[in-house]
Amino acid sequence: MATEQPNVYGEPIAPCCTDPMTGFYRTGCCETGGDDHGVHTVCAVMTSEFLDYSRSVGNDLSTPMPAYRFPGLKDGDRWCLCANRWQQALDDGVAPKVVLAATHLRSLEFVDLADLERHAVDPRG
Repeated sequence: MATEQPNVYGEPIAPCCTDPMTGFYRTGCCETGGDDHGVHTVCAVMTSEFLDYSRSVGNDLSTPMPAYRFPGLKDGDRWCLCANRWQQALDDGVAPKVVLAATHLRSLEFVDLADLERHAVDPRG
């Protein structure tokens, strides 16, 4: 279900993932608002390499946390990633692929559209 919030092309944002349920608001979309201080707006496709990297920089996304209803992510899962974390991973050579239709416009405050497009699983023709 798309929302009224815009993706990087100014269109209604598409869902990122509902299994596992992602998004700062756990709606399945990379929506954001004033209380989302981490700006969880990049719909990223997890890789083992990125998950290992994320753990090494202090954000373990692989380990299940049942108390938070978090199953732990694995290779191929989609997840709303903090825009600055995606940029950090890009700078370190381990940026995961992204779904542009599901990546929020606000990501462009932290990341260049051209970089996102180079990593897109849904590139524009």
